[in-house]
Amino acid sequence: MPPRAQRKAQPTDLVLLDGLSVRRRRHAHGWSPRELVLAIETASFRASGRRRSLSPNQIEAIEERAERIPYELALLLADGLGCDPIDLIAEGELSSRPTRRLH
Repeated sequence: MPPRAQRKAQPTDLVLLDGLSVRRRRHAHGWSPRELVLAIETASFRASGRRRSLSPNQIEAIEERAERIPYELALLLADGLGCDPIDLIAEGELSSRPTRRLH
């Protein structure tokens, strides 16, 4: 049986991040959500010359309410936290296998 073709994530695809992982990394830096916003903006400016970021409300929604965000914003968030974006994506989110929900 041939392997399944894997589709690369598109910038507009919505992904679910592990909110606890995002919060842990933010706390490890000793940052408030507003300080993380500034770190994301700084990383974006260094990488592209553009000042782009998430809002404190978006960060709160990711950390507390498991809100899905565009993959492009997940990349910005990872740059601001200084980590690989895969480290922030919720377990099973990019799996080709369907996840089983117990509830």
